Amino acid sequence: MPSMKLKSAGTGGLVYSTDAGSMCPACRQPLAACTCAAQAAAAALRGDGTVRVHFETKGRGGKAVTVVRGLDDLPPDTLAQWGKQLRTACGAGGAVKDGGVLEIQGDHREKVQAWLQAQGRKVKLAGG
Repeated sequence: MPSMKLKSAGTGGLVYSTDAGSMCPACRQPLAACTCAAQAAAAALRGDGTVRVHFETKGRGGKAVTVVRGLDDLPPDTLAQWGKQLRTACGAGGAVKDGGVLEIQGDHREKVQAWLQAQGRKVKLAGG
């Protein structure tokens, strides 16, 4: 069924459309074209400044992995350096992923928490 669109209001918001769905109350644009949601999502990605240390096995063939999230404020080269230092401190392998995520093979939550606190970070153990 073709969509029916009428003229926009003087404020720039959409007046009527059969395919627009819900409208954003802040910018009066369809939710698909809303810029407010993108700004809120970017703020949510920055997080609350707390580094969270997780223990995961899901999707890894039963292998245990310590995952560190919340380091997205570090430059990539510093993040890679911290990853190497953490892997050395734990005596394990691992990887640095996009978005400030460090993975360390095995269950090393306590060691990772102590190391990050020594670096001056606020750390929480989360999951597993």
